[in-house]
Amino acid sequence: MNLADINEITELLKKNGFSFKKSLGQNFLIDETVCPRMAESCLDQNSGVIEIGPGAGVLTRELCKVAKKVVAIELDERLAPVLETTVGEFSNIKIIFGDAMKLNLKEIIKQEFEGCSRVCVCANLPYYITSPIIMGLLESKLPIDSITVMVQKEAADRLCAKVGSREAGAVTVAVNYFSIAEKLFLVDRTSFLPAPKVDSAVINLKIREKPPIELKDEARFFMLSKACFAQRRKTFINTVSNTLNIDKNHLRNCLAKVGLAETVRGEALSMEELAKLSDLIFKS
Repeated sequence: MNLADINEITELLKKNGFSFKKSLGQNFLIDETVCPRMAESCLDQNSGVIEIGPGAGVLTRELCKVAKKVVAIELDERLAPVLETTVGEFSNIKIIFGDAMKLNLKEIIKQEFEGCSRVCVCANLPYYITSPIIMGLLESKLPIDSITVMVQKEAADRLCAKVGSREAGAVTVAVNYFSIAEKLFLVDRTSFLPAPKVDSAVINLKIREKPPIELKDEARFFMLSKACFAQRRKTFINTVSNTLNIDKNHLRNCLAKVGLAETVRGEALSMEELAKLSDLIFKS
């Protein structure tokens, strides 16, 4: 079966009584050139891989060809017969039906990937859960080597942006703290069924062995970084004071100690500057 053929995949889905659910952000990849590039960019024959949202199994097939073991986590149980048809021939795959954001991924990794030299995550993520999934994976501090995902191009630009640039957001700070982000290649909207209204991009997040900055309180650092982007048009002092209810004079003093002007905006701060400010602002 050629899963890149629109007619064949449409017929397969129809045969199994499957219809797309807009609420699940289901857009199945049908470009035969994309999935091999994704799989080969992050895996080898000794790797284990977790795929989130296999859909009809287009990417899953390529992962099975390259990896030692594949665990595919799918929320929609209606896809069970479809996946049986598309990836049932492979012996190195396990399909788990459930919510990846609620499952114990650490336990799954421990149970399923014995003998694998490393474990990665590879997925074509629904747009509406891109940030929650990525942040959930990073914050869980799973024993994984990298995360390779296809996301909306705009999201890719934000996730891979330089902290302190106009494209950056709070999620950029978090991604850069936990990983080294790289945009691999673009994917045109016509590569999907049904075709979305925007183009996509494949990115790779290489998990850091240790963060690029030292913090006294990681939770408060992220709380501050989120506050910096809560009101982007306002100065650091105003948005942080309004969001976290912190005295403006205290914030002015902290900025002065770091050598920053009172007029600086939170979105313009570097990781190092945010770290220094966090330690000063929340100093006990």
